[in-house]
This record gives sequence, C-alpha cells and structure tokens, in this order.
Amino acid sequence: MGSSRPGLVILALALWPGLAAADCAPDAVELRTPAGSVARFSVEVADDAEESARGLMFREKMATSAGMLFVFPAPKHASFWMKNTLIPLDMIFADQTGLVTRVHPQAVPHDETPIDGGPGVAFVLEINGGLAARMGIAEGTVLRHPAVAKGAAAWPCDAP
Repeated sequence: MGSSRPGLVILALALWPGLAAADCAPDAVELRTPAGSVARFSVEVADDAEESARGLMFREKMATSAGMLFVFPAPKHASFWMKNTLIPLDMIFADQTGLVTRVHPQAVPHDETPIDGGPGVAFVLEINGGLAARMGIAEGTVLRHPAVAKGAAAWPCDAP
C-alpha cells in the first residue's frame, strides 16, 4: 500500500477483516509464484464468445501492469492464435483451481500457428511478452480472481 503509517493499515485490517479480500477484485488478477513473489495485473475479463474471439486484437500497446483474463464456462482444451494481434504476449494457462499449468512466452504478433494450452484450461491470462519470465511466473504459480470458484481455488480470494 505504500503507507508511511503501517500501524493504520494493520488497524484497518483488524477493524474490517473483509478489507484484506478487497484485493481480489473483478478487474484484477494476482499471481503467486512458487518462490512466493506476488504479481498483480489490472485486467479486462473476456467471459463470453464475442469477447474471447476479439481478445487483444488490434491493440497497439498495453500497460505493463495490464492484461486480459479469459474465463471459460467449463474447463476445456484451449488453443489460441495471434491473428490480428499487434503486440507480443505471454499466455498463462490455468486450471479450474487457478493453478498455472502452462506458460507460452512471447507469442509472435500476427502468427496464426495454434498455441496449445492443453486440456483442462479454465483461465488464460494474457500479459505483455517477456513479463512472465521476468516475474518468475511459471507452471506451479497460482492465480486468484473472483471467477475462480471459492471452494476449488488453490489460492482463494479470502486468503492472504
């Protein structure tokens, strides 16, 4: 939070326990790596066929702290491509618990070669190319977002 008064933050969390879960917002994704570091991205959510088909096509740039989260109604064998996508992307594939099962680094703009995310994919997070490696995001990382079912989440929204 960057507060110069850490005691106030602790007091606020003690008085309002729900405040700790406020970090788990519909427009944000947090990832905790196997090494324990946490990355947070502001996201647009693609949770219907039209949004998923459009994805990040035709975007000329994206903020470093931004991304797009694809949410599927049920886990599936997911495959993506880069048709009409202008910026290199890292694609982070996760199962229904939010466990990252694959990371495809540096997807090439305009490439129509299918990028296989494998079976059982419930979520795909697209971020700027090269960030996953720099941040240590790899298989075994856990993703949290309100779309991950609370009872199934490897890192639930109400957990620190």
